[in-house]
Amino acid sequence: MAGSLIAFTFAANAMVRFRGTHDRISLILAFGFVLAGLIEAAIGMASYHDMPLTAVHANDISLGWFAGRTLLGVVLLVALVVEKRIPISREPGKEIAWATMIVGVVAYLTSAFYFMLPRVPRIQPHAWIPRPWDLLPAAIYVAATIGYGRRLRKANTWLDRSLFAAAGMNVICHVTVSQSQHMLDACYTLGHAVMVLSYVVVLGGTLLDNAQLFDQVSQLAASDSLTGLANHRHMIEVLESEIERSRRTGRSFAVLLFDLDGLKKINDKHGHLVGSRAIKRVGDVLSGTCRTIDTPARYGGDEFALVLPESGEREAEQAAMRICERLQNDGEEPKLSISMGQAVYPMDGVTIEQLLGAADTALYQMKGMGQKKLRLRHVAACL
Repeated sequence: MAGSLIAFTFAANAMVRFRGTHDRISLILAFGFVLAGLIEAAIGMASYHDMPLTAVHANDISLGWFAGRTLLGVVLLVALVVEKRIPISREPGKEIAWATMIVGVVAYLTSAFYFMLPRVPRIQPHAWIPRPWDLLPAAIYVAATIGYGRRLRKANTWLDRSLFAAAGMNVICHVTVSQSQHMLDACYTLGHAVMVLSYVVVLGGTLLDNAQLFDQVSQLAASDSLTGLANHRHMIEVLESEIERSRRTGRSFAVLLFDLDGLKKINDKHGHLVGSRAIKRVGDVLSGTCRTIDTPARYGGDEFALVLPESGEREAEQAAMRICERLQNDGEEPKLSISMGQAVYPMDGVTIEQLLGAADTALYQMKGMGQKKLRLRHVAACL
């Protein structure tokens, strides 16, 4: 029953992963684990219901056990085959229907195979292998272990590693259970414990992958794809936090705005790839010269910003000088020219609009002057 609950939890997390990555293998395994979990839950409830009526040493083996375990092993192999042909789902909505059909067909064929047997498999207590039928699922899981082991050469996520480990653990599970001479003996219990532990391993791998996926989504939502700097939305959030903190502490902070001069000319003369590289060069300079508490951001197409906590006018001017010096000595062509404007809270404004407006006005005043030197106090430009 514990294994069933873990299987259902894995299926839910696998569906979350599929929605984020459109990974076919996650989708197929989600349905496979749901069905295997339902079968195991039914077997568990039936066993507890019948336990007072039957001897503990009953020799009959549940066909549901073989069907559920074989089903999951075959689904692992089918997922590998489907993923190899088309690894990424192109139409997620239709893929759910396809996955349901695939797992349904596998479940039907597996059940038909076992329930059409001429007689129910029985435990042979004094045989060398008391439960030889358990070696069939073991062989299927051996094939799955080999397949997922080879897959690690090109796919090395936490889920991939956990599937390889879980397939191997299920081999151990069935080899151990094959030595069980009666229900609930040591081999039987150990085999089921290994099976449940394999579900825990797969669930853990999925949770770790989902956590990384959520981190990536959060980073993409707060960063610029070209430069890796904070985007406009995140910069506004930082400014709101700095205003709140400055109101509590009474300490100032500064905002620097930058504009890359002549980006259109660079694009026209050298091409858009060089223009994109120029934007990235400015971003690299900003991220390479600021402090860990500072927030460099791409404010617009060729506009950048730098939020300087615990800083005043003098610290902002020093930061501007460092940026100019680093940009002049970056060793790349063409040489870049940027204009700057600064604003300090609360001297130049007490709201985000006032601060950005003051810095923007200072920036464009300097651009209009056409100067090629660093000028302190609210405006700056550098070659």
